[in-house]
Amino acid sequence: MLDLADLSAFSYIAELGSLSGAARALKMPKSSISRSLVRLEEAVGAVLVERSTRHLRLTDAGLLLHRHARRILDDVGEAENAIGGLIGKPSGDLRVHVPFTFASGPLAKMLPDFLARYPQVRVVLTVDNRLIDLQIERMDVAIRIGLLQDSELIARRLASFELWPCASPEYLKKSAQILTPTDLLRHTLISHEDRRDKWQFRTQAGAVEPGVVVPEPNVVKTMLMGGAGIGLLPDFDAAAAVNEGRLVRLFPDMQGRSVDAHALYPSHRSLSAKVRVFIDALVAHLAPARDRRFAISSDDERLRPKAEVVPS
Repeated sequence: MLDLADLSAFSYIAELGSLSGAARALKMPKSSISRSLVRLEEAVGAVLVERSTRHLRLTDAGLLLHRHARRILDDVGEAENAIGGLIGKPSGDLRVHVPFTFASGPLAKMLPDFLARYPQVRVVLTVDNRLIDLQIERMDVAIRIGLLQDSELIARRLASFELWPCASPEYLKKSAQILTPTDLLRHTLISHEDRRDKWQFRTQAGAVEPGVVVPEPNVVKTMLMGGAGIGLLPDFDAAAAVNEGRLVRLFPDMQGRSVDAHALYPSHRSLSAKVRVFIDALVAHLAPARDRRFAISSDDERLRPKAEVVPS
C-alpha cells in the first residue's frame, strides 16, 4: 500500500527537481524527504530517482509513477473538497498565495472577522510577489493584481483599484509646480512595475514614462514618503498616508489607470467549502472598492488573456 504522504513528497521532488526544493516546499528536513523517497521506492520495488552530487533525474519507473501520483493526489484533494462541500462546514488548512501589499492591506483587515466566523479553517499565507504554479506549490487560492495570463485556472474578480499618483509634501514644496500630467515630465517618477510603463490619465495630455523602476510597491511607498519623487500607488495602499498628510494625491479630479484584483484557484477547488467562503468573504469586504469602480458579476469566469484598457 502506497503512503499518500510519501507519494506527495515524491511528487514535489519530481516537480521541483530536487530533494532540497521539496523539503523547502513542504517545510520539512531534507533527511525526512530522503527517507520518504526510500520508503516509496521500497513499496513499489523500483528505483524512482537517479541522484548524483549535482543532478536529479527520474527513472522510467519514476516518470510513470509521477503521472499516476499527480492524478491520485488530485483525486484525493477533490474528494476532500466534495465532502467538505457536502457537509457544508469549512475546515482544514487553506493555503493562500498573496502579494505583500494586498496581504498587509485588504487581506489583513478581512481576516479577523473571517477567522472568527470560521474557526475550523486554518489560513496558511505565503506572502510574496512571485507568479507561481498553484498545482506544483499546492495552493488553494492565489490573489493576483493586474493583467492575468491565460491558464486553466478559474478567476473570480474581487475589485478594481485606482492607481493614485502621490508624492510627499516635502518633495512638492521643493520641486517644480505640478498642475497637469504633462508637468510630471519635469520630475522623478517611480514605478512599481517590472517594466517601463506609461502612466495614463483621463485627459488630453500625453502619457509620461517613469525613470525609476522598483518591483516592490511597499518600497515605492517608503521612497515616496522619504521625498524621492512621484509614484503610483493602489488607492487601498495610499489612502491612509494621504489622509494622515504623509503623502499628497495629485490630480484627485482626474481618473487614472486602474488595476483589477482576482482570486485564482484550480477548477477542482470550486467544490471546496473553505475556498468558497474565503473568496465570498473577500468579495464582501472589498464591495465598496468594487462598487466605486463598476458593477462586477460574482460569477466565476475562465481565465483569458486581457488587454490593458488605456483611458482616452
